[in-house]
Amino acid sequence: MAHQPPLKYVFYIATTPEKVWEGFVSRESNMIIFSGAEFQTDFKPGGSLAWVGPGPDGKPVTYVRGKVLGFEPPKLFQYTFAMGANDKESRATIELVPETEATKVTVTHDQWAEDDSTYAACADGWPRILSRLKTLLETGKTFKPH
Repeated sequence: MAHQPPLKYVFYIATTPEKVWEGFVSRESNMIIFSGAEFQTDFKPGGSLAWVGPGPDGKPVTYVRGKVLGFEPPKLFQYTFAMGANDKESRATIELVPETEATKVTVTHDQWAEDDSTYAACADGWPRILSRLKTLLETGKTFKPH
């Protein structure tokens, strides 16, 4: 399989960096954005993180897991990323920059293994996640992921 280029998305959300930050890291917003998945982490560099939710049989399943690489509220959140049973790790970086009346959100998902089968799911998933977060923070509600 050919080299998989970084995925990069830029969104502008009409609120403060602190509120966008809370949208990315709070348990409540993650439960909404990720359809009931619980975000589990202590946010310490080197510490683990995971999004865990109910599987088809109702038992907990880990959707995404990784390690915290960088955590600088409310500017930078960087972590390794492995989806489901896939052992191949990539890296996700979330950067927030204040603008006059909004926050510039840049998500870069890179360092992909050449044969990482989760690349397509992430290419589809990030725009959905960011759109749901933007809608939630700007209106107080969001939409179903699919």
